Amino acid sequence: MSQAKKQDAVVSTERVLSASPRDVFAAFEQANRLARWWGPEGFTNTFDHFEFTPGGRWIFVMHGPHGASYPNESVFREIQPDNKIVIRHDSPPQFTLTVTLTAQGNKTHLSWVQKFDSAEVAAKLRPICEPANEQNLDRLEAVLAS
Repeated sequence: MSQAKKQDAVVSTERVLSASPRDVFAAFEQANRLARWWGPEGFTNTFDHFEFTPGGRWIFVMHGPHGASYPNESVFREIQPDNKIVIRHDSPPQFTLTVTLTAQGNKTHLSWVQKFDSAEVAAKLRPICEPANEQNLDRLEAVLAS
């Protein structure tokens, strides 16, 4: 795959959060906190299995605001405490999410890179994922502030 095609398969965003990398990381590693903010505005989650270790499975259902349910199955590929989390989303649409946390004084720069298995799938989902990812990070900020 050419470099341009690889980039076409990526949907990404970044944000500076008013919390330490430790606090941001904790919002991922603690299932009860993660369930409060994961997903776009109006979504809720039911976690069936959450094993936050490299190779650990994460099976859950996202419940949309209009009653639809979306089963999800992922594997934590890499976990570097307070620094990096790599999640492989194995249910369709398939992608790898890499979240990188970098300290900036008493804040954290969060990089959110979602790499789909194909540029075609990324192009189809980009108009949905870009605003949904921003809403997801808005919800994360609200949990961090509470």
